[in-house]
Amino acid sequence: MKKIFTILSLVFITTLCLHSTSNAQDYKNAIGGRFGTANGVTFKTSLGGNKMIDIIANFRSHNDMDYFRLTGLYEIYNPIAGAPGLNWYYGIGGTIGSVNHKHWDNNDLYLSLDGVLGLDYKIRTAPINFSLDWKPAIELAPDTEFDGAGLGLSVRFTF
Repeated sequence: MKKIFTILSLVFITTLCLHSTSNAQDYKNAIGGRFGTANGVTFKTSLGGNKMIDIIANFRSHNDMDYFRLTGLYEIYNPIAGAPGLNWYYGIGGTIGSVNHKHWDNNDLYLSLDGVLGLDYKIRTAPINFSLDWKPAIELAPDTEFDGAGLGLSVRFTF
């Protein structure tokens, strides 16, 4: 049931991505750190209009596994009325990486289909950007399961 709900949610987000055209974000590029369930580096770049690409390289360690992941997300930004510099966004993407099983000392390929939903704030008087988002994923390898633990806070320098 969870997988069906997740797949339907991602299809809905993809449909919204194809129909949104407003200009929302106040910067063209941003680079910084992402902190939360997984910590790493994030780089965002504008595709024009209200669309951006977010590339995230992160590390995650839990239970008996360590991960390294490279994620690419296609994001759509929408302004929040009455709140200059504040946008909400959603998107879809994918992840490739490796997972190390600590107890067996072996590595596996990691693949997932990712969604994202968040808030993005650009300080108008400084080249600083903050975003808080949830990045759920449908893991495809090494196992097939839903990962809803992708909360993250990003702090970036904009240029």
